[in-house]
Amino acid sequence: MEAILVAGGLGTRMRPLTVNHPKHLLPVGGVPSLAHQIVKLARSGVTRIVLATSYHADAFEPVFGDGSALGVELVYVTETELLGTAGALRNVADRLDSGADDPVVVLNGDILSGHDVGGQVTRHVETGAQVTLHLVEVADARAFGCVPTDADDRVTAFMEKSPDPVSHQVNAGCYVFRRSVLDSIPTGRPVSVERETFPELLRAGAFMLGHRDSAYWLDVGTPQALVRASCDLVRGIASSPAYPHGPAESQVASTARVADPHGVRGGSVVPAGACVGSGAVVEGSVLMPGAVVEHGAVVVDSVVADDAVVGARTVVRDAVVGERARVGADCEILAGARVWCDTEIPDRGLRFSSDV
Repeated sequence: MEAILVAGGLGTRMRPLTVNHPKHLLPVGGVPSLAHQIVKLARSGVTRIVLATSYHADAFEPVFGDGSALGVELVYVTETELLGTAGALRNVADRLDSGADDPVVVLNGDILSGHDVGGQVTRHVETGAQVTLHLVEVADARAFGCVPTDADDRVTAFMEKSPDPVSHQVNAGCYVFRRSVLDSIPTGRPVSVERETFPELLRAGAFMLGHRDSAYWLDVGTPQALVRASCDLVRGIASSPAYPHGPAESQVASTARVADPHGVRGGSVVPAGACVGSGAVVEGSVLMPGAVVEHGAVVVDSVVADDAVVGARTVVRDAVVGERARVGADCEILAGARVWCDTEIPDRGLRFSSDV
C-alpha cells in the first residue's frame, strides 16, 4: 500500500522556528515531527511513501534517507510553485505505483494522532468509498470547517468556519483516496481539497465516508501546539511508535548538561548539547540542541531553539526564543512573545509580551 505524506507549507504560524527549518522537522518528543507520521504509516501496512515537499525541501532527505531505517520506501517530490492542498496531491500522483481502484492514504505532515489508519483503510475498502475522511469531534468547532455526516456516516457537506457550526466533527487531515480520484484533480493550477475537490465530488454524487476515531489528535501548527504535543508524548498522554521512551516527567539526553534534574519537569525535553544551569526550572517546555538556560532562570510552556540562550534569573513563559537568540539576565519574556533569530536582549530586566 502507498501513501502521500504532505510536508509543504511555509510554517508561518511557527515562526521564528521555521525561518531556517521546515516545520515538519521540528522536534516533538525529541523526534523530528514527520518521523511520527512515517513510522505510523509503516506500522499501518504502508510500504511506499511519496513525500510532497516544498519549503526547505532539501532538508528532508539528509534526515530520512531512503526511508529504509523507518520501514518504508521514501520518494521525494518537490513542489516548485504553490498548488494548494489538492494541487499538491495531483503534483505527486504520477509517482504512485497503485492501480486506479487501489487505496492511497493521504496524511498531513503536521498532525500528531493515535488514530487507527489501518482501520480507516479497511473500512474504505469494505464500503467501496471513493474517499474516506478521518473525522474527530472537538469541543469548539468555530476554528475549523466542520464535516457533517448522515446516519450511515456518509459525508453530506463541507462547511466553512462559522461562529455557529452545524457539527462538532472536523476534518482531521488523514484521507484514503481511490487512486483514480487523485488522478482526476486538475493539473497546472492551485486547487483546494477542502473548497474545490471535496465539494465537487459531493455534487457529482461521489460516495465519501466519514471515519470517526476518538484517539488522541492534535494539529501541531503553532509553537504552543508543538510544546503540548511534545509534552504529551513524554508524559504518555499521547503515543507514537516513533517515540522510543516510556512515560516520564522529562526526557533528558545523556549528553545534556543539567545541574538539577528535579528542575526539569512537566514533560520537558532537554536534548543532546543543551544545558540547564543550577537552580533553573524548565517546565512543560521544549529545548533544542545547543540551547542554554542559565542559573536561576525559569522557562515554562515555551520553546528555546537551537543555540539560543536564556540568561540568569530570566523568566520565559508561553513564549519562543528563536535560533541563536540571546536573552540577557533578569528579563521577562511573557505570553505570546517571540524572540527572533539572532536577536540580543541585554541584561536590563526588560519585560516583553509581544514579538521582539
